[in-house]
Amino acid sequence: MFSYPNPVNDNVGRAVASGVVVLCVAAIALDQPWILIPITYGFWARVLAGPRFSPLALLASRVVVPWLGRPPKPVPGPPKRFAQGMGVVFSTTALILAFGFGQTTAAWAVLALLVCAAFLEAAFGICLGCKVFSLLMRAGVIPESVCEECADLSRRHPQLSDSVSR
Repeated sequence: MFSYPNPVNDNVGRAVASGVVVLCVAAIALDQPWILIPITYGFWARVLAGPRFSPLALLASRVVVPWLGRPPKPVPGPPKRFAQGMGVVFSTTALILAFGFGQTTAAWAVLALLVCAAFLEAAFGICLGCKVFSLLMRAGVIPESVCEECADLSRRHPQLSDSVSR
């Protein structure tokens, strides 16, 4: 029940990121801190159990992506889970700032950073969490065993192993 899929469909990830952008922008533009609750819940649900308990992920995977008709684009799950974890940190920080300390301006600043990351993922397929995950793997902070597919690029790009063997 509490597992994360591997691989994941990148199209679903981008659709979820689009929803995160919409929710975050709505919270900031309408000055509605209560919207932080479903945003934060969604990140916690996705990091703990993948799409199972996240309304946004379920909508993206069962309605939006099938409606768009895009074929699945599998990508490794561990970096995406790490990215969801970064979303947990940002959204939870914003929630605590707003409700714990009454600092909505600071909460909106933190949420704006989350909007930037989610927008890059949604619009351009650039996952900042995945980039950080990769850097941490190269630095040895995250062991290669966490994501064998991430460590061996030839699994995703067979042309790399062909050029190495020549």
